[in-house]
Amino acid sequence: MNEEAPGTAMLHLHGEFPPTPTEAWEAAITKDLKGAHFDKRLVWRPVEGLAIRPYYRREDLSPLGVQVTAAPGEFPFVRGAAGGWQILEHWRPDGDAVRADLWHDAGATAVQEVGFAIAAGVDRLAGVPDEGVSPEKAARRLSFAFAIGSTYFLEIAKLRAARMLWAQACSAFAVPADAALMRIDACTARANKSVYDPHTNLLRVTTEALSAVLGGCGRLFVEPFGFDRHLAINVHHILRDEAHLDAVADAGGGAYYLEALTDAVAREAWSVFQQIELEGGYDAATRAGTIERRIAEARAATARAVSSRRRTLVGVNNYPNLTDREPAREPAALAGAQSSWRMAAPFEAIRRRTDVYVARTGRRPMVALLRRGDPKMAGARANFCLNLFGCAGFDIADGPEIDRNADLIVLCSADTEYTAMAADVVPHAGAPVIVAGNPVAQRDELRELGVQGFVHLGSDAVETLAEWQNRLGID
Repeated sequence: MNEEAPGTAMLHLHGEFPPTPTEAWEAAITKDLKGAHFDKRLVWRPVEGLAIRPYYRREDLSPLGVQVTAAPGEFPFVRGAAGGWQILEHWRPDGDAVRADLWHDAGATAVQEVGFAIAAGVDRLAGVPDEGVSPEKAARRLSFAFAIGSTYFLEIAKLRAARMLWAQACSAFAVPADAALMRIDACTARANKSVYDPHTNLLRVTTEALSAVLGGCGRLFVEPFGFDRHLAINVHHILRDEAHLDAVADAGGGAYYLEALTDAVAREAWSVFQQIELEGGYDAATRAGTIERRIAEARAATARAVSSRRRTLVGVNNYPNLTDREPAREPAALAGAQSSWRMAAPFEAIRRRTDVYVARTGRRPMVALLRRGDPKMAGARANFCLNLFGCAGFDIADGPEIDRNADLIVLCSADTEYTAMAADVVPHAGAPVIVAGNPVAQRDELRELGVQGFVHLGSDAVETLAEWQNRLGID
């Protein structure tokens, strides 16, 4: 009897895990949802117009055609080309580059960035014959600058979609295929950075750089926002010398999720481009204020999501570093930037207001989280309030007894226990008392007992923190 040497036996996993039809997956999901709506619970909508499912299968890629069959370096260049990326130590896009990075940092969505970039590029190609330049020559010398945010897969798909659409646009001008490859310079975004908690900025630029590389940028600048410059350069070296990402062209190519996301971004961006064309092109839409208005609408929506904490900025509007008190210096303005909008700005203003108060009075305001009753509910609501008030730069005390040094006391318990808790605490508090949660049935009674407010998931964090700064005299 011949026995196989250890570790050499053949595995037959295909037989042990037979194919499962999509219907079976959906039946299992429906069962687990227990009546909840699939689209509301599991479909992600990161940008208006995009509806991203939690999973994709091989049949979802069958309509995509050349997007998934073309090799790297082949038209329509969705998969980019081999050769790695050039490290930029300073952000200096070409003087006539299409500056999609400025739209990103002004609040534009990924779909808008791509759609506007294609529209701007088409205007360039359409105008060059009047200058005695061929569309081919113009396409070869034109470059595009993109800022890369921290929505990891979406940013990869953004660059892949941009290349594909630019190749299609160039073909309308009879530009040869070898001249239709979009030249992409990428930089890490500013819109999502904060002068507080700079180490989180370092984590952000790492994922952003990875997105840029996997998306197929040609040149990349990692900005040291609040941390040392050599760390920004090291991000490149880690991706190149340790992860060897320069040795692989389009490492994500063929991934069902990424290919479907690329297609979704491309379709929505093409629709944006067509709308701009109906207005007479990019220059006409710019003069009419269309571009600025659409970016302003997107920026306002993002600001609302950050302020309400529906969109998390780690260290800014959630999960603050309570030991990090000193803000870092904001980098100088980027060339060509019209504004320096950042999502974190309202929270930074609140933190600065607290810091000024501390410098003037010599003491930092304290919020006491008073836990009693149901341990599970008390713990969850105390953690919620720690993250909320910690974002204002307040000191936090946490325990079951009243802290006499507290400037604000937060009752953390279950809704059914708040009435008795308030009756016991408010008369002896010595500071304003509020409730963590939204106990609708008890709100009137709690107010009669002296409770001065409520904080919960529906609260706007910026408004709530500013209100309590006002009421505590933090001027």
